[in-house]
Amino acid sequence: MKSSAIRFLTPVIAWALAGAAHAAAPLPVLNIDKTQITVSGLSSGGFMANQLGYAHSSTFKGVGVFAAGPYMCAGHSNYTACMYNATISSSALGTMQADLNNWSGTAIDPKSNVAAQKVYLFVGSSDTTVGPNPMNAVRTQYLDNGVATANLSYVQRSGTAHVLPTDFDASGNTSCGTSASPYIANCGYDGAKAVLTQLYGTLNARNDSPAAANYVEFDQTAFSTNPGLASSGWAYIPANCAAGQSCKLHVALHGCQQNYATIGDKFVRNTGFSRWADTNSIVVLFPQTRVDNTARSTAASGLLPNPNGCWDWVGWYGSNFAQKAGTQVAAIKAMVDRVTGGGTGNPGDPGTPAPVCFTSSNYTHTVSGRAYALYGLTYANGSNQAMGLWNIYATTTLKQTAPNYYVIGTCP
Repeated sequence: MKSSAIRFLTPVIAWALAGAAHAAAPLPVLNIDKTQITVSGLSSGGFMANQLGYAHSSTFKGVGVFAAGPYMCAGHSNYTACMYNATISSSALGTMQADLNNWSGTAIDPKSNVAAQKVYLFVGSSDTTVGPNPMNAVRTQYLDNGVATANLSYVQRSGTAHVLPTDFDASGNTSCGTSASPYIANCGYDGAKAVLTQLYGTLNARNDSPAAANYVEFDQTAFSTNPGLASSGWAYIPANCAAGQSCKLHVALHGCQQNYATIGDKFVRNTGFSRWADTNSIVVLFPQTRVDNTARSTAASGLLPNPNGCWDWVGWYGSNFAQKAGTQVAAIKAMVDRVTGGGTGNPGDPGTPAPVCFTSSNYTHTVSGRAYALYGLTYANGSNQAMGLWNIYATTTLKQTAPNYYVIGTCP
């Protein structure tokens, strides 16, 4: 009895001491359909989604832009000329197009891929932060690069400010007509559903209570040490995706003043993406920025700090910010590569092993370091999935998808 008590307490103590470590676990490798990878974002996240869609057009098959501006706008003009409902001239769009033409196939993927993308655009008529005029330019730019009208949905919604629109109330959210933190509001319009439907087609009914265990905090330092990126990001991984079923992948990018350090988990939980992801086999990555108060030389806006934790659409971290080599573009692409099994992160990163499965008793899993026990129950390391009773009789198959990260499932 004394021996068994010691054996039980050991993994509990280890779990308690390692709490911070497994809170930001390695991003797991999952069974992702690489023809179903898409991205969307609001505000600076919308600019970044646009940049990713052009720079990595062979990867991202669909792009959603909520209230942002065209590709490389701030590469040639002060950032204020790309927002505040500024009119973007055909001449300015021509300069941006020259970048796309000149970089195609080298600094960015071949621009011909863009013509096959599905595109969703949204802006509110009461949005004075970005406004309809920059979004009109986004639409023109996509049409100029071959996106078919049938594949492009452009929604301009009356009475909506600079927010990510939802159709449900959530604690802390603002009103639809107010551009204020956390920039998420019940507008009687489900933005997450709209963009995911445009990118993936008809969806199954959403789950309004997605399981808390499916939200995973992952280590972003494996992909970049960029001063504008937080040390950890978030993902929503539906249980069937964690178990090895083939799933889609969507990258959802927050806007300025919407990172986890500023508004907590509101963008991750209150925007509706996880509700639709849960019932439609969609893994959602929520990469995170952080505030950077260091003034840096930008492409066309002079010396600027980044006090609002915006994604880099003005060149804080290099003039190549909108290209494949751009620091933040490359970091997000590395996250996508990791979760789809196509990459290992930074040079020198130990990488992610090919999935390996272990079938044994829950007791054996704990003493072998694949799981931990808590109050008589067993949980998988990394994913924290419940495995049942902690004893020698309950048997579970665990699949290792990353260092010290295990999910319940079987290997292909």
